[in-house]
Amino acid sequence: MSVGTAQRELTIRSVVLGALLTFVFTAANVYFGLKVGLTFSTAIPAAVVSMALLRTLGGSTIVENNIVQTIGSAAGAVATMVFVLPGFVMVGWWSEIPYWETMLVCATGGILGVMLSVPMRRALVVDSDLPYPEGVAGAEILRVGMADAEGASENKAGLATIIVGALAGAGMGLLTTLRIAAGEVTKVFKLGAGYGTMGSSLSLGLVAIGHLIGLATGFAMFTGLVTGKLVLLPWLSAGLPGVPEEVVGTVLSQQVRMVGAGAMAVAAVWSLMRISGAMMRGLAGIAATSRARRGGEVIALTERDLPGGWVLGISAAMFGPILYLVWEFVQGGPLAGSIGAVFLLSVLFIVLIGIFTAVVTGYMAGLVGTSNSPVSGVGILSVLIVSVLITAMFGAGQVDKAPLIAFALFLVAFVFGIAIVANDNLQDLKTGQLVGSTPWKQQVALIIGVVAGSLVLPPVLQLLFTSFGFAGAPGAGPNALAAPQASLFAAIAQGVLGGTLRWDLVGLGAGIGVVVVVIDEALRATGRGKLPPLAVGMGIYLPVTLVLPTVIGTVIGHFWNKWAARTARPEFTVRLGVLLATGLVVGDSLFGLAFAGAVAAVGDPAKLSIVSDGFAPTAEWIGIAAVAALLYGTYSWTKRKAITA
Repeated sequence: MSVGTAQRELTIRSVVLGALLTFVFTAANVYFGLKVGLTFSTAIPAAVVSMALLRTLGGSTIVENNIVQTIGSAAGAVATMVFVLPGFVMVGWWSEIPYWETMLVCATGGILGVMLSVPMRRALVVDSDLPYPEGVAGAEILRVGMADAEGASENKAGLATIIVGALAGAGMGLLTTLRIAAGEVTKVFKLGAGYGTMGSSLSLGLVAIGHLIGLATGFAMFTGLVTGKLVLLPWLSAGLPGVPEEVVGTVLSQQVRMVGAGAMAVAAVWSLMRISGAMMRGLAGIAATSRARRGGEVIALTERDLPGGWVLGISAAMFGPILYLVWEFVQGGPLAGSIGAVFLLSVLFIVLIGIFTAVVTGYMAGLVGTSNSPVSGVGILSVLIVSVLITAMFGAGQVDKAPLIAFALFLVAFVFGIAIVANDNLQDLKTGQLVGSTPWKQQVALIIGVVAGSLVLPPVLQLLFTSFGFAGAPGAGPNALAAPQASLFAAIAQGVLGGTLRWDLVGLGAGIGVVVVVIDEALRATGRGKLPPLAVGMGIYLPVTLVLPTVIGTVIGHFWNKWAARTARPEFTVRLGVLLATGLVVGDSLFGLAFAGAVAAVGDPAKLSIVSDGFAPTAEWIGIAAVAALLYGTYSWTKRKAITA
């Protein structure tokens, strides 16, 4: 077995730089997560910044830069905990963000996510054909950025393509920030007795993600979009009074989303069953590697994961602080007298549902990318499950449901930490596989990133809470941050424990999920393609503004690859398409960071606008035209580059 050549990789300067990037990326993602309910992958921006800085110091390697992006990416992922944590304020359990409690919840759940991603690396990265769009894009960024472009026309063409894409992505972001162009276009229209909706985010980054994930996934997401927004929405909104836009918003968030969650639940269980064999082989592979190393056999650097004993030991160690936090959380409440049952529920829920969510979110990240992966859907399922369990175990005779609701959210916070980190980690590990990183070193870097992000998140969250407040929380003002996922999680816990949740909608979604699984299996058996069930569920669950541009991107990518197959150098041409899409994602991501910094400086996004509110209708047309022009221009430029390079 090949040993591989040891390179400068997990160095002090890579750890320090990664930790410094943590502050920027965590703050940016916390703000976006609270404002619009979206976070973005910070892996690519971290890689770009790392290469720029380490190149000036000299002696940097591609794998050392990969360590920096791994730390920054993991830290940025921890920021997604804002999908849960504001819920404690909304239900009145917290009046401020407690630093150490919040930090430990994020760190322990996140580290468990890293440990679960170790065996999943073999199952979902090494032995899988999942596309991992952002992981592949990150590897392309590192390869091109570290290559010596002098005298190599392909490297020059690749680097130029990334730059053109990045400028286009950032340029579109600038137009929307100044409000010259709209950030999204959405229309509500009458459909039968109810309403339908269609629209798109005017984000080149989302279109680029579509290019990277492939047409089959795009078709599945479009199937879910049609099912959710053109079938379920008109049916569920039929005859409802009120302003159409408000009716549609309410039905989508409170009803269609529940159907999507049910469909994703069935798809997730089926996905887990399908890859269970690969998971077992992954665990067996770790054990075999450990035995071989103990026996003196030389193992390739790229096959060296953290030893199984370390994985189990670190995982077990996390339950010390977790059980202490649980014990402290229930003191003085109705659950304090049932601490044995509380501990049993906590351990079983975190272990079993944690494994389930880690596999599901890891699979979704491989399917559609980290930024586009609906981890909040997994959060919904976790809230449903734990709320039902708490009701069954402790709900009888409890008049005051607030402590039970808060405890449900508390246990979900640990599982959600596992889910979001596993979702992010596998993208990073895919990048590492492609550039030749040592898995155990990257896994150590992931732990460092999780801890760094956990240290930064609480004060940032407290600052935003003090400055703006959270919508729906006691004392929230007119400028309160929406924190949509946290609000939804809290509402679900209150609905289950209060007996008001629409289980019929969840069951309907589960039925849809079963039908899609059957269709997918039939298509695979006959060799006629596939219809990924999770992608269909995501199409139902996610807003149309996120799904449609991604679907459009899959179509563009499909036709690009078909054209590339007819060229003299098809592989090079396909790669240029990937690099253009990568550049668009880079530009979108880096501008997102710049926008967050500008908002922090001026205090109000509206102050960055250079036009009045009355310009909005015109801005929509400008936005559509700008996206079309930039896509046509960048793809035409790349096509010429592919022919002449």
